[in-house]
Amino acid sequence: MKVIQGDITKLKVDAIVNAANKSLLGGGGVDGAIHKAAGSALLQECKKLHGCETGQAKITKGYNLPAEYIIHTVGPIYRFHDKDDNKKLLSDCYLNSLNLAKDHHLRSLAFSCISTGVYGYPKDQAAQIAIDTCKKWLIDNQSSLEIIFCVFDVENKNIYQQLLEK
Repeated sequence: MKVIQGDITKLKVDAIVNAANKSLLGGGGVDGAIHKAAGSALLQECKKLHGCETGQAKITKGYNLPAEYIIHTVGPIYRFHDKDDNKKLLSDCYLNSLNLAKDHHLRSLAFSCISTGVYGYPKDQAAQIAIDTCKKWLIDNQSSLEIIFCVFDVENKNIYQQLLEK
């Protein structure tokens, strides 16, 4: 596992993970950037998926992206849940995304920061859950899946680097 700072829509990996909203029809932040970069065919495919519940994940083609697939997951809105529910729902985002990657025989996966933007999840807590969940999944599945945490800003990069070095 590693962290990089950059634009997730430019990564040449098997799949990127979109921090989506329940409609899967695009939005702000990374979700809007992914939809814009992938092109209008992504929206058409997402309309056929009829949304996604919090903690769940769905997969689409990558269209105009270098990534072959996009895994869309809906993180919890922090203020809507108690601490335990938030932790479980966020962990489920990672688990369900990883399971889709396994089901599709993917070798590399890049996660965006799930729920830390307008959904308000504290960045340090979210990063810890992301790393812990992915580490455990790799061990439990005896997987060599390459996992990248692609962050947009220096603050998140520093948080992930410190946690990954522990």
